[in-house]
Amino acid sequence: MFKATDLKTGLTVFLLSLVCAHFSTAQELIKEDWKPEDTEFWDPERPVVTPGKGTEPPSDAIVLFDGSNLSAWESQKDGSAAPWKVENGYFTVTPGTGGIQTKEEFGDFQLHIEWRSPQEVKGESQGRGNSGIFLQGLYEVQVLDSYKNRTYYNGQAGSIYKQSAPLVNAMRPVNEWEVYDIIYTAPRFDEKNGALLEKAQVTLLHNGIVVQNATEIQGTTEYIGTPKILYHGDGPIALQDHSNPVSFRNIWIRKLEH
Repeated sequence: MFKATDLKTGLTVFLLSLVCAHFSTAQELIKEDWKPEDTEFWDPERPVVTPGKGTEPPSDAIVLFDGSNLSAWESQKDGSAAPWKVENGYFTVTPGTGGIQTKEEFGDFQLHIEWRSPQEVKGESQGRGNSGIFLQGLYEVQVLDSYKNRTYYNGQAGSIYKQSAPLVNAMRPVNEWEVYDIIYTAPRFDEKNGALLEKAQVTLLHNGIVVQNATEIQGTTEYIGTPKILYHGDGPIALQDHSNPVSFRNIWIRKLEH
C-alpha cells in the first residue's frame, strides 16, 4: 500500500539529486583552466562620443532646438511651419495654434529637454502651466507647474500621464527652468500580425532626480478611459498646446540602437 512517507522520501531523494548535479557542474566550471583573457573582448571598439561642456549636447546628438529657430519642428495640424514664438533663446507655446512635432521620427532614444512654467502664475491643478511631451507622438510625459500646486498624482509633472505617478515631486520654483532627461525604449511588435511583444519603457530624471525608473508604458495616452495598444513604428517628439504659455529650450536627442 502506498504511504505518504514514501512520497516524502522520494521527493527528498529527487531534490538531493538535483542539488548534487548542480554542485557537480559548478565544480567542473571551477576546475576549468580559465585565463583572464578568455573573458576580455577587444573588438569591435565602442564609438567615441564627446560629452558636451556645460549645457552643450554630446557630439552624437541631434539638436532639435538650439535657441534660434524651429526648423526641426512642424505644426501637428497640417505639417506647416511650427507657429510658436521664439525669443531670447527659448520658444513658447502660442495658445490656440495647436501642438508641434519634430519632422524626424525616432525609435529608442535619449532626450534632453528644458521647460519653464508661465511666469505669471494663474489657475490651479491641471490649469497651471500645463503642456506635455509625447514620445513617438503617442505617450505623454506630463509637463505641469506642480510647485505647491496639488493635482491628481498621476497627472502631475513627471508622470506618465494618467498611467504612472512620479516617484517624487522634483519641481523648482516657477522662475527656474525644469530639466527632463528621458531614456525611452520603444514597444516591440510582431511585424506579421501587429501583436505587442514588449511594452515601451521609460526612465525619467527630473532635475537630476529619478522620478520614473524603467516604467512600463501601458499604451497610448488617453484623457478618458484606459490606454490602448496601437501598432506603430518610429514616431516624432510632440509638444502639446494646452492653452498655457509654457516655454522650452535646449532640446537634443540621441538615437539608441533598437
